[in-house]
Amino acid sequence: MKAISIALDKQQISKAAGHTAYNVLFIACLCHLLNDTIQSMLPSIYPMLKSEFNLTFAQIGLITLDLQITSSIIQPLVGMYADKHHHSWQLSVGMLFTLTGIFLLSVAKTFPEILIAIALFGCGSSIFHPQASQVSQIASGGKKGLAQSIFQVGGNGGYAIGPLLAAIIILPHGLPAVRWFGVFALLAAVLLYYIGKWHVNALKTYRSANEVHWTTAVPYSKGKILFFVTVLFILMFSKNFYTSSMTSYYTFFLIDKFGLSVASAQICLFVFLAAEAVGTIVGGMLGDKYGRKYVIWFSIFGAAPFTIMLPYVPQLWMVIVLSILIGLIIASAFSAILVYATDLMPRHTGIVAGLFYGLSFGVAGLGSALFGWVADATSIQFVFEISTLLPLIGIIAVFLPKMKQN
Repeated sequence: MKAISIALDKQQISKAAGHTAYNVLFIACLCHLLNDTIQSMLPSIYPMLKSEFNLTFAQIGLITLDLQITSSIIQPLVGMYADKHHHSWQLSVGMLFTLTGIFLLSVAKTFPEILIAIALFGCGSSIFHPQASQVSQIASGGKKGLAQSIFQVGGNGGYAIGPLLAAIIILPHGLPAVRWFGVFALLAAVLLYYIGKWHVNALKTYRSANEVHWTTAVPYSKGKILFFVTVLFILMFSKNFYTSSMTSYYTFFLIDKFGLSVASAQICLFVFLAAEAVGTIVGGMLGDKYGRKYVIWFSIFGAAPFTIMLPYVPQLWMVIVLSILIGLIIASAFSAILVYATDLMPRHTGIVAGLFYGLSFGVAGLGSALFGWVADATSIQFVFEISTLLPLIGIIAVFLPKMKQN
């Protein structure tokens, strides 16, 4: 761990000179991977929870809602706090919440106990994201899109790995095996302590010239800026609503339509999530080079033809191909939207991260929970037919202003 600290100190000097602190970004990426591996394990064991506790689809939706709402309520508040106060221990504390949730879930006997454990998962995630996103901004050296993509791809990678580890570790051994994920939480807590120390020290030498990479082509009032951020929030919501629905119900859709086993359906979910990880990196790089607006427009609205086709194709291989294309395209918007928002509000990166990591996911969780009741009343097929329309919301990207490089 001393070597890690020395490496981070060296990267701080590099950053101060205007270069991208890749060591910091990759460690933050690893921690994001560990955090989201734990988070993505939850939807992967929904079928097991449904069977073992005799849950309805509505209760499955409540579990998703529980996770998203705890993040939604707390994360913007954490972001506000992180904009004004910076402590080396903040990030590690989040992992301790997650660790507690892991062990409570591993011994859960009732549905309320599950909900309490899931709420602790959400609290841990809400504490992690705002400050970790700030770290990525400061370590970017001006390459905000690339830096945010490196950070975010860790999360996407974690969401892709989580289902596989759940299939290998939890499904064969039952719910008590969840406690093995505590190793990830402990490792992340240690790494995040050093990241937190770097963050606090780096703020002392961070140059304000690096704060804004792209600005609006013409000046706008605070009201207009708020309108643009609202448009970005709606775009993020449409993306998160669709991906949350895929994460929660895609395995059920494959099992229902094609008769796949739970393990096989989880592998298909892994393919979709892995495609999202690749799309995130590509989108961040393109946003830095060509501008965020065009990436956002293509990413969300451009995924619509493929999402609309997905519920109706008759062959499994066609569904998998479409899921790959959807994952690649729709995930490229995340970094572009988040960095676009921080460019509009450069002094409030914590609040922006809290809103776009937290509140948008929470509102999407509301939609995902609603889909649980719809699935109970109709069918999983019908839910997928509705969700295909969500990317069409991407057309409102036309309201976003043009941006120019400094």
